[in-house]
Amino acid sequence: MNDNIESLRARHAALCEQEPKLRIRERAQRLGATEAELVAANCGVESIELTGTAQALFRELGTLGQVMALSRNDWCVHERHGAYTNIQAEGPVGIVLGPDIDLRMFFGSWKYFYAVIENGRHSIQFFDKTGEAVHKVYRTEHSDAAAWDAFVAKLGVPEKTAVMREAIAPAIEAENADDAAALRAHWLSLKDTHDFFTMLRQFKVSRMGALRAAGEDLAQRVAGDAVESTLARAAETELPIMCFVANRGIVQIHTGPVKKLVRTGPWYNVLDEKFNLHLNTEAVASSWVVNKPTSDGWVTSLELYDANGEMIVQFFGERKPGKPELPAWRELMTSLCAQPLAA
Repeated sequence: MNDNIESLRARHAALCEQEPKLRIRERAQRLGATEAELVAANCGVESIELTGTAQALFRELGTLGQVMALSRNDWCVHERHGAYTNIQAEGPVGIVLGPDIDLRMFFGSWKYFYAVIENGRHSIQFFDKTGEAVHKVYRTEHSDAAAWDAFVAKLGVPEKTAVMREAIAPAIEAENADDAAALRAHWLSLKDTHDFFTMLRQFKVSRMGALRAAGEDLAQRVAGDAVESTLARAAETELPIMCFVANRGIVQIHTGPVKKLVRTGPWYNVLDEKFNLHLNTEAVASSWVVNKPTSDGWVTSLELYDANGEMIVQFFGERKPGKPELPAWRELMTSLCAQPLAA
């Protein structure tokens, strides 16, 4: 094991010398390793393994004060500043319902946890059993540094366990609906947007398969630049939105306005004081306006998918259960559509 770690460190050092601007996720991919393996081996970082379950660690995050929460997938990074409050993390599913940090955690695959220092920057990092990063918490100038150090001292262990990659079985789902009419009828009977995932499991169909089967009044493909025009319009009109970014272990949500929009190469960015979004628009294979009935009226979203049919990011107008959709958001979504939406 030590020989493997030393070999990984040597290969990592050579890569950093050749391409010093690569981020750790990119370096792991180049080396045929996982990000957790690089962190555990102290490749470009200093790390301390944290003991306990993900749930137990999450219940302690509220002690750290103001931090930056980061969740991402391959094509989109969601960063939100605030404090972890109203933490509910007892079973396989957890939630954080603070006014700034808003999360849904699915702990089933979470396995490796570290306190990390990289270029002087402190973070708490959570990885799943494949070695992929699920969620990171960064210390900022507004964090409680003493509480942070106490957190690491309390939960850190002197020896690290080896990172052993485990496969996660993919969901069994069809790319096309077997009975499009039945799926559409079920879709039209929805009372809550959260019931959509249950519908997909019931029909054993992928999300993209459901969108293709539903009919254009329920799911309509729109122009590839829809995300840029949507965010630009939201910024211009101060329209508050909700932005969801997910991986298999977590969903991170921003609710509120967006202001500063900046294009940097393939990345389209929101660079606001409390919220940053980094979206690789070159990875967007299709964009959809999705229309769902609820007990509060119709709710529309803009959803972006990659070439494999995986969702990259999802946008709604700001809303809460019991409140109808913002008319300005509905108008914005319908303006993207060539065909009328069900209403």
